[in-house]
Amino acid sequence: MTQIRSVVLGCGAYLPGQVVTNAQLAERIDTSDEWIVQRTGIRERHIAAEGEFTSHLAIKAAQAALTDAGIDAQSIELIVLATSTPDNTFPATAVAVQHGLGITHGAAFDLQAVCSGFVFALATADNFLRTGAYKRALVIGAETFSRILDWNDRGTCVLFGDGAGAIVLEAQEQPGNAASDRGVLTTHLRSDGRHKAKLFVDGGPSSTQTVGHLRMEGREVFKHAVGMITDVIVDAFNATGLNAESIDWFVPHQANKRIIDASAHKLHIAPQKVVLTVDRHGNTSAASIPLALSVARKDGRIKRGDLVLLEAMGGGFTWGSALVRW
Repeated sequence: MTQIRSVVLGCGAYLPGQVVTNAQLAERIDTSDEWIVQRTGIRERHIAAEGEFTSHLAIKAAQAALTDAGIDAQSIELIVLATSTPDNTFPATAVAVQHGLGITHGAAFDLQAVCSGFVFALATADNFLRTGAYKRALVIGAETFSRILDWNDRGTCVLFGDGAGAIVLEAQEQPGNAASDRGVLTTHLRSDGRHKAKLFVDGGPSSTQTVGHLRMEGREVFKHAVGMITDVIVDAFNATGLNAESIDWFVPHQANKRIIDASAHKLHIAPQKVVLTVDRHGNTSAASIPLALSVARKDGRIKRGDLVLLEAMGGGFTWGSALVRW
């Protein structure tokens, strides 16, 4: 029986021009390149310029994705933008992106699931496309986390960066076989609000009327991450009949190299199949997976027909996985 799948037509990314190295951070706070690399794998990150907003990054990533797909922006009917750092409390930053692309039809909205945002947005767009509500969608992850960091907190400010990534999805009829169909094969989403205090921002319109700063209990996050990540990946394998050996590329959320390595090891995914960009980008939250996808697509690693495993975990906690055949 044939099945409608959300097939990736193209992907794109944008990184701000300003690069901040670990050595530069060490000039401002009590840290060192060796300390940061040993604990996180991060060597540098990109920081948005003054006056450069999340929407600006998202528009450039979306334009790159549309160019890669070879389609016109006017064919896009749905924009789902994952972000925890919107331009404004409202309207949705997705609406600014829609306007920036010259689109005046369809729907555009933001989705907030912190670092899991791109996987949640992908699942949301996939469900809209599979029901026939829309034909083509832009799924974007875009963040300016530099705006919510406490630059005196060495435990958090060294971890994050700014950036945006996007993919174009199109609803296409496929044979209905997970072993060969192109597109999004399965998504699995989870959340557990009991863990809020371990990773959160201490501000908001309703609570403090301020933006606030990111706060994190790093050891607690690390302790939960590997188990939660592997659980939703096992769910993806069970739903499709696929397994770790079937995977061509593992594209995890780029938060911490130690978490990525431990997850891949637990799942028996070979190191050469893991796409790593955390060293160059830092943790760009919802933008990290599409940024990594764009890097691996551009350098020729990800090719048509490849099976790609995505996963992420973020504040809340939220976590999720997706299996996509390119």
